[in-house]
Amino acid sequence: MSPNSSDMAETRRLAILDEYGIDAPLNEETFNRLINLTANIFNVPIVLISLVESERQLFAASLGTASCETSRDISFCAYAIRQDDIMVIADTHEDPLFRDNPLVTGDPHIRFYAGIPLLSPSGYALGTLCIIDRKPHSGLSAADRRNMKDLAALVMDKLEMRRLELARSASQNRFENIAQTSPDAIICSNEQGLVTFWNQAARKMLGYTSEEIVGCDLSLILPDAIIDEMHQMAGTREERIEAGTMELMVKSKDGLFLPVELSGSMWVENQQVSFGAILRNITSRRHNEERLFRLAHMDHLTGLANRTLLSNSLEQVLRDEKAATIMLVDLDGFKDVNDSLGHAGGDAVLVSVAERLRTGVRTGDIVARMGGDEFALVLPTMNDPRRAAEIADALIDNIAKITSVEGQQISIGASIGIVLYPLHGITIQELLTSADLALYQAKAEGRNCRRFFTSELRALSQAKRSYQSQLARAYAEQEFELYYQPQVRLSDNAIIGAEALLRWHHPEKGLLGPGAFLAALDSGPWAERVGEWVIRTACRQAAAWRNAGVTDFRIGVNLFSVQFKTGNLAHQVHSILAECGLAPEALELEITENIILSYDENMLRPLNELREEGVGIAFDDYGTGYASLSMLKNYPVTRLKIDQTFVRAMCNSPSDAAIVRAILYLGASFKLEVIAEGVESIEQYESLKRKGCKEAQGFLFGKPMPADEFALCLGL
Repeated sequence: MSPNSSDMAETRRLAILDEYGIDAPLNEETFNRLINLTANIFNVPIVLISLVESERQLFAASLGTASCETSRDISFCAYAIRQDDIMVIADTHEDPLFRDNPLVTGDPHIRFYAGIPLLSPSGYALGTLCIIDRKPHSGLSAADRRNMKDLAALVMDKLEMRRLELARSASQNRFENIAQTSPDAIICSNEQGLVTFWNQAARKMLGYTSEEIVGCDLSLILPDAIIDEMHQMAGTREERIEAGTMELMVKSKDGLFLPVELSGSMWVENQQVSFGAILRNITSRRHNEERLFRLAHMDHLTGLANRTLLSNSLEQVLRDEKAATIMLVDLDGFKDVNDSLGHAGGDAVLVSVAERLRTGVRTGDIVARMGGDEFALVLPTMNDPRRAAEIADALIDNIAKITSVEGQQISIGASIGIVLYPLHGITIQELLTSADLALYQAKAEGRNCRRFFTSELRALSQAKRSYQSQLARAYAEQEFELYYQPQVRLSDNAIIGAEALLRWHHPEKGLLGPGAFLAALDSGPWAERVGEWVIRTACRQAAAWRNAGVTDFRIGVNLFSVQFKTGNLAHQVHSILAECGLAPEALELEITENIILSYDENMLRPLNELREEGVGIAFDDYGTGYASLSMLKNYPVTRLKIDQTFVRAMCNSPSDAAIVRAILYLGASFKLEVIAEGVESIEQYESLKRKGCKEAQGFLFGKPMPADEFALCLGL
């Protein structure tokens, strides 16, 4: 194309863009709904309907950005409108044309872009519908491209309707000139209801040529009720009336009735009443809209509602119903299944769980997949906690019956958090937050169970948030201290080591044990730094006691799960041991079930490295949770710690005594050391000795104490 013809084409494109009358963002529900639909389908944070003007790109509608325009010279869309198809930039950092673009190097930090031209009926690109992400994508699949094209068609439908209505409000002549090339059926009539204008799209839709229909009565195609309404409008003699949009059936030349969307208006020009109607066959458009709605609101894997549809449905339930029950369901042991069977096996489990949830509730109840292995259920009208508990228990039982997938044996369970509306909250956020707290409690109390929300859980959560805001100061002001609890050899009651336990000298609440603040610390940003401080302080103290003559002394240190995430744990421990001059075999790191159940290479690798160096690995609170025997084989564990709940009850409970014997047997079978926690009485002490337990700790031997008091116990 020559420079002159290119300039002429751009001039014509801008002239057509001007016909749409958009010079500022449109705050219209129709366009907002379309961009939200697009964001949900593609799971992106930013969606734009961008119109490319001569000097700027204007965001007619947008999601995820506060800007309403940018200059054209930095616009991605200015390039996209030159394309015949969708323009895709999978990673802007790898694209020489865009890597230095201000929209890439600065806000909104575009990494992924895909834009499809919005074409006018005459073929000129007005702008784009585009999706943007702050992280790179692999591109667009064939299905993605189809979805973008369908969404762009819906956007152009709405824009074209706007252009025709603007033309209709200007003058009859302008309206008819634009209508000649419109893809929509355009019909005009006079006050008597006789057709005065009929475009090619109307001929294609209804079968009549202009010569056949002009001068004929509209009753040939429109229902009598619409004709009567037109006569009433004409009687008002108002200069202009917009009749709005409606859906109805119109009759074609061959006698068939077609479903259409009709937008009508009346105007008076030179004392003459005229009517105009824009008709659209909605069959294919409705099919596309329904397909795209399903895509945006249903989980692709399970066919359940997704988070978006759940939120919309829950909003309606809270508006229309006086009571409801909401449950959050999280699978126990799913990560093990996913790791052992792969994603295909994991997906099969999720599909099976979804089916059991769907069939385990009433018709009309809402079942949604929140993402990953978390599901949600909304049971409208249900306000009976006993019935809700029965349903939750049945769901847990049914999920536990999934024992094989693709011929492989699996072990899967579920924990459920339950809230009642309006008892536990009146907003979506309140209810989901409360359900999440109840779910967390179910997980903390052994998993594979259900718990209702209580006000105490909210108080604990608030305390947790309060402590999180104070932890930075506590670390900086050295408010943390380690206490040491003796670990003894039962054969002669000699102290052979200690467990280092964290305490907080809170300036207002006094000395706090870990139960008060550990949840806040473990889930916050200070856990890694405090965890390193604990290891260093404990190792330094153990080295001092060994150098003072307690040569075989061993120190146990509890780990936070976050200490595994950086991949630096083994190097960090090695450096601390060298710095303190402590032999690796004098340190024992304690891991809990939560860490065990987060099994992956990031956690297993450093433990293997540390074990090879000589550091001991103890499994804390063994027997209280969901960890399987296979964990003992997969992890380099050197010691099991019998949880204090079994120790305290074993003298009066045969089942607890049996658990203690079983753990001791496991230790012997796997060649692991075993230590019992929580020993408080001579009776427990004697019982453990008889069962063959060689080591213990508990108040019978000494409470946790500061280092100087513990040194006295060592005779130093």
